[in-house]
Amino acid sequence: MQHIKRYHSQLVPNGTSPSIIVEGPVPSEQLVNYQLHPDLDAFRRPPEQFKALIEISGLPEGRIIISRIDHIIIGYVTFHYADEMERWSQGNMQDLIELGAIEVADDYRGLGLGKRMIRLAFEDGQLENVITFTTEYYWHWDLEKSGLNVWDYRKMMEKLMKSVDMVWFATDDPEICSHPANCLMVRVGKQVPFDSVEQFDRIRFQQRFMY
Repeated sequence: MQHIKRYHSQLVPNGTSPSIIVEGPVPSEQLVNYQLHPDLDAFRRPPEQFKALIEISGLPEGRIIISRIDHIIIGYVTFHYADEMERWSQGNMQDLIELGAIEVADDYRGLGLGKRMIRLAFEDGQLENVITFTTEYYWHWDLEKSGLNVWDYRKMMEKLMKSVDMVWFATDDPEICSHPANCLMVRVGKQVPFDSVEQFDRIRFQQRFMY
């Protein structure tokens, strides 16, 4: 299938500092010219995470949206196929894309960069031919630095995802069901065929109970 990628960028005023540029999808040949802010270490050490971002940006389905000041990346969002070890990769659905990592450097939180990056990814109907999903696990959330409890952080993440019309979907996935704060958020693009929606439903629910 065709993975539609249309580059967009926007400027975000940043007081007396240089403006923040939100842009993407950023191709790997452009991404290699930047550096990752040292505070972006929620998932891996910054050098390792930067390498992962470059790899994702080079994938046919992969897309990286970033926020940067000059050549320093201060935030990013990733889109890619699900890891082959996860249930969401079952069936090798070509039109099922995971909204994966979202991270913003500490000093730049509260500027709405997460919402800006996610919205940019959906500009011009780029993801209308896919089902976009994200799995929210409370153990990935920065509760300490945010000062939020697990339920307020969950509300914040739901609000963020709803800004691009992602909604809560039920599932029997064991990891998501392991804690009531975890959740599955999904957006079904307008051009997604009904067969794909049915296949995704079969992936969401796999438990069979005998009575």
